[in-house]
Amino acid sequence: MDEFQTGEEVSFAVDEVSSIIKEAIEGAIGGNAYQHSRVNQWTTSVVEQTLSQLTKLGKPFKYIGTCTVRWENKTMYCIVSAFGLAI
Repeated sequence: MDEFQTGEEVSFAVDEVSSIIKEAIEGAIGGNAYQHSRVNQWTTSVVEQTLSQLTKLGKPFKYIGTCTVRWENKTMYCIVSAFGLAI
């Protein structure tokens, strides 16, 4: 039964994941103003950076990430979802 790990080792650390996502958004978008032509580039970059950093944690998860960049009334929203499936 050595293959089973304790609950702490396989937990999805929400605070850690949130920090990784915030860093990915800051790195990809930073303080840029909304530009429709760059939305695909930004979303791809945020998802790739997030998944890359999550994989580096070395936890036994398969990750899925999505990102949406939206512009509304002079404000830009970046909505990121990250899911981790324990394996």
